[in-house]
Amino acid sequence: MSDTVSFQAPSGRGPRDVTVAYSRVGRGEPLVLLHGIGHHRQAWDPVVDILATEREVWAVDLPGFGASPGLPDGLAYDLPTTNAVLGALFETLELDRPHVAGNSLGGLLALELGREKLVRSVTALSPAGFWNESERIYAFSVLRAMRGIAVRLPLPLVQRMSRSAAGRTALTSTIYQHPARRSPEAVVAETLALAEAAGFAATLRAGRTVRFTDELAGMPVTVAWGTRDRLLVRRQGLRAKAVIPHARLIRLPGCGHCPMNDDPALVARVILDGSAR
Repeated sequence: MSDTVSFQAPSGRGPRDVTVAYSRVGRGEPLVLLHGIGHHRQAWDPVVDILATEREVWAVDLPGFGASPGLPDGLAYDLPTTNAVLGALFETLELDRPHVAGNSLGGLLALELGREKLVRSVTALSPAGFWNESERIYAFSVLRAMRGIAVRLPLPLVQRMSRSAAGRTALTSTIYQHPARRSPEAVVAETLALAEAAGFAATLRAGRTVRFTDELAGMPVTVAWGTRDRLLVRRQGLRAKAVIPHARLIRLPGCGHCPMNDDPALVARVILDGSAR
């Protein structure tokens, strides 16, 4: 089931109306899935059906991405605001401390939700926030280049490129180790999602000073990193383990930055195990 929900989120100017798109499937303890910058909730499609055999899965389009409108004036795309928005979303959907799994930006947001004790467990796949300055500059430069290409490419050209394995590789190899496995329809949709993401620039600006430094004491945490991640290199996983010593650090062989597509069975098992701890 796909739907949208509107609710009020706190801001310095008083509560503001926010609308978020989401999909829900499955039964069991609630599990919220958060995508990365410029992506959309369909990034999780390869693993959703597996997860739904054991969890009630809520895949969310973050505000300003996918089918969710941008944040209203007065709300920034920073971590405190996004925490407040997601907390208000959980309350509106009557999700009492769900499990959460996130990729890239979504992984960082999952960890932030864990720090605020708004969730039961955290699984972070290649989370942002464990970079050094040169690694951050590199990642942001790549993201800006990807966004620029997506904005400039005419839709008919994107559709034509997506029909071949070589074209899908050209469009998505930065984030997938096996881009040819993506369907043409998925590649077109995520290229459009990147081009049309209203929150992209503001989110990237807000991330310039972000470092995650909390130990998340008492919170079950799993951090997983693809061995072929070209955007946030895997040594950042070792930094995450140093910051969160009790975290379970998992290696994802042969996976890129968005490992859900590269090895759905492995990623689904990592998330299910992490949310069962």
